[in-house]
Amino acid sequence: MATVKTYGGGKIGTQEVDGSVIASRVLGRTLKEVLVNHEANQRQGTAKTKERGEISGSNAKPWKQKHTGRARAGSKASPLWRSGGTVFGPRPRSYYTDQNKKQKRVALASAILGKLQDEEVFVVDGFPTQKPSTKEAVQVLEAVGATRGALVVTAELDRNAWLSLRNVPAVEVMPLADINAYAVLLRKNVIFTPAAFDQLLSRNWSQKTSRTEVNDG
Repeated sequence: MATVKTYGGGKIGTQEVDGSVIASRVLGRTLKEVLVNHEANQRQGTAKTKERGEISGSNAKPWKQKHTGRARAGSKASPLWRSGGTVFGPRPRSYYTDQNKKQKRVALASAILGKLQDEEVFVVDGFPTQKPSTKEAVQVLEAVGATRGALVVTAELDRNAWLSLRNVPAVEVMPLADINAYAVLLRKNVIFTPAAFDQLLSRNWSQKTSRTEVNDG
């Protein structure tokens, strides 16, 4: 059982949650593979340096080969020269690699279970719903002690919550359908609305993770 802090009506409480309904254990290797893959897919891959054949200017020999007292040189584009070409420099490329959907789900379950075990999961009913208010939203974060950064998960896309928290440093608002392992682990705390937390626990995690758990060792 894991303890989840709750907040609603200005009162702080706790709730016992059976983490095994999400995952039986944290699968570290699978989690690492998914996170590394996610970060690799974020790379733009636009790094480029000029090789000696791409340096503009004359290809004439700077000076004659012998009897100058200088080291011999054949081109100002030589990699040995300042502003010369780069040897085996980076070229534009794609770092994208596809990721198994089941593996992504397993990693998400492991990330959430890890947060539950570390008591970094909150269920909060108090964010502005009628109109955006950053002041009220920050007061809620301070009340639950989540000022060091948080991922706020809503059941559906909540425009008022997003507008209220978009300017708060290290806080991100995301609907439950869009969360992933990287987003969960990026922030110190994970805050669910009651509706989002109920949907999370009602998911059928076991059938989606059984095969990959065996492969994780």
